[in-house]
Parts: sequence; structure tokens; C-alpha cells
Amino acid sequence: MENDLRAALIAWLAADPALAGLNAIEEEAPLSVTPPWLGIAASASTDWGTKDRPGREVRIALELESYTDLTAGDASMLGAIERRVLDLPPFHPGFELASIRFLRARSEARSDNRRAALLEYRIRLFAPL
Repeated sequence: MENDLRAALIAWLAADPALAGLNAIEEEAPLSVTPPWLGIAASASTDWGTKDRPGREVRIALELESYTDLTAGDASMLGAIERRVLDLPPFHPGFELASIRFLRARSEARSDNRRAALLEYRIRLFAPL
């Protein structure tokens, strides 16, 4: 289910016109793409099933890397990413979404005017019926 979620999330984010300003939206950090880009920095899952239905709780972290001198330079893009993640539809071929919850964010300045932001979510899934 975790891999199905990763693929669905990337496709969902890539289809959002509000994120069209990103040079790439990838499952991992792209190797040769100029910022701004968005990628899955990490994910891990644990059992979250019931007596009659398998399920997973997935922790997933998205990383946005961009060029900006301003601390709040990515605020609108981060808001668009967060809205899109929280609007992920509930039904997919490999899983059924039970809940999505924002957990934490982290932002840092990097060398060469780069800025990185990490958004972490808890996503609970059930296997499809």
C-alpha cells in the first residue's frame, strides 16, 4: 500500500495547476533538476489494520527545494502543496484513504541561495474492499 500511495500522491500533486511552477515533482529528490522541485524525502509504514481489514499508517515527508533569499519566499508554494496533499481523494486502485494529518514542517537555508522545506504527514490507509 505504501508504494501505491507514493505513486498516487506524486500523480495527484503533478496534476495540480497551482504547482505548475515547479520544475519537477518526483518520487525521490531529482538528480539533475534546477530548483524549484518537490520530491518525497522519506516514507515509512506500520500496521494499522483492523480485525477484518488490512491497513497501514504511512509517515511521508515531502521536500521542496527552491532558490530564494527570503525566509517566506516559499510560503505560497508550501500552502498550495499542503492544500493539495490534504485534498487527496479517498479511493485508489491499491488503497482506500482513511485520514491525512499534517504533522510538522521544517525549513532551512542552504548554500547558493537555496532553501529547503520539509512537510511531514501521517496518512492512514486501508486495503481496498
